[in-house]
Amino acid sequence: MKVWAHTLVKNEERYLWYAVMSIVPHVDKVLLWDTGSTDNTIKIAKEIKKVVGDKIDFSEVGNVDVGEFTTVRQKMLDSTAGDWFIIVDGDEVWWEDSIKDVVRTIQSNSGLESVVSPYYNIVRDIYHYQSSIAGKYNIDGRRGFINIRAASRKIPGLHFEKPHGQQGLYDQSGTLLQNRTQDHRKFIDAPYLHFTNVTRSSTREKDLNVPKRDLKFKYELGIPFPRDFYYPEVFFRPKPDIIPSPWRRSTIAYNVRAAFESPAKFVKRKFLLSTSTTGY
Repeated sequence: MKVWAHTLVKNEERYLWYAVMSIVPHVDKVLLWDTGSTDNTIKIAKEIKKVVGDKIDFSEVGNVDVGEFTTVRQKMLDSTAGDWFIIVDGDEVWWEDSIKDVVRTIQSNSGLESVVSPYYNIVRDIYHYQSSIAGKYNIDGRRGFINIRAASRKIPGLHFEKPHGQQGLYDQSGTLLQNRTQDHRKFIDAPYLHFTNVTRSSTREKDLNVPKRDLKFKYELGIPFPRDFYYPEVFFRPKPDIIPSPWRRSTIAYNVRAAFESPAKFVKRKFLLSTSTTGY
């Protein structure tokens, strides 16, 4: 059973190398498509191609709007020859054991349709993450930072709908994947790091073609990882000089503003959690 990965990016220079290189040894193919990057993303994608070779299908799609982004997602799905695909965005970095567990689960469960995984939502810098109460996803009774990242192409009529930012995977009847029968969906404790709330590019926030809702940079102190926290292996491996280091700490100015804004966010989340009866 073949497993492909989809990596659709724009201005993801800070973590793209780590994201792709963390999963590429464990999948059969990676579709790495760029949608008009203006930073070093394309150069980094080509460096990855040099190292990995034909396992990477690199394509420059060109600039797209939020609706066209979903169309490109669908083209990736239609171009996939694998039995399963895993969505790996340019800001998602996996542990070896986690991606191995996902692939192993796929290979050993013939009736499975999708896999749910948890993730650490990084905030402030690589040394901090958001509390689970900030996670809004609710799948099969689990709430927090969880997501469907792997799906079978055998699901009837599988397709993407809605613009980027609201995008989801649906079956032929228009049912979201997470709302299909739970019998064919499995949660596995195979986490990854998600860097969506920190700076991911030197040009991203200056790019007028990026909708404001996609600029997810947040001022928040977060929870510090333990000093002996084991980070994904890819961060410690050799890399070209063009690849930015992930080990940068937040600035004093950031910390001051985050200290001011964090308490209100915590109170708001606690209130929403206590009054919420439905999931996303």
